[in-house]
Amino acid sequence: MRKSRPSLLTGALVAGGFASLFSTLALVKAGARRAGALAPVNAVSHWYWGDKAFHRPQADLRHTLLGYLTHHGASVFWSALLMRRLHKVRPPVTAADIVVASATTSALACVVDFKFTPQRFTPGFEHEIDKRAIAGVYVAFAAGMALGTLLTHAAPDAKDLGAP
Repeated sequence: MRKSRPSLLTGALVAGGFASLFSTLALVKAGARRAGALAPVNAVSHWYWGDKAFHRPQADLRHTLLGYLTHHGASVFWSALLMRRLHKVRPPVTAADIVVASATTSALACVVDFKFTPQRFTPGFEHEIDKRAIAGVYVAFAAGMALGTLLTHAAPDAKDLGAP
């Protein structure tokens, strides 16, 4: 692991991007088995469109784009919290630190999403996939967050590449 750390914003954007991608792929896979591949992604837009967003299996610019952007924004938010936590860890941050912190952050996100969030602002995909698939989404979320974080923490500095 490199000694310098990425900025909070860079780390959050990279880790959040990977977390969003991995968990969206898990949503699509789960949706394809049950309700329609994009139904879980579309359901995320229920905070804006209401219950009409549930059970929309096909791509739909209004629901799919807003659902994905909402999910991506939440992924970056949770990744920012992860980065903030890792910035408090005394250097060097190890791969084990990152994996544990990512899994913990994902578990916290799940608890907050389903126990403390008002119904209108829950993820929405819980209406489209079963509990086992939901667990898989949060595992994928943790894996993506960990990979993105590992990549930002392991990227060599320019000086390590022989740059002046």
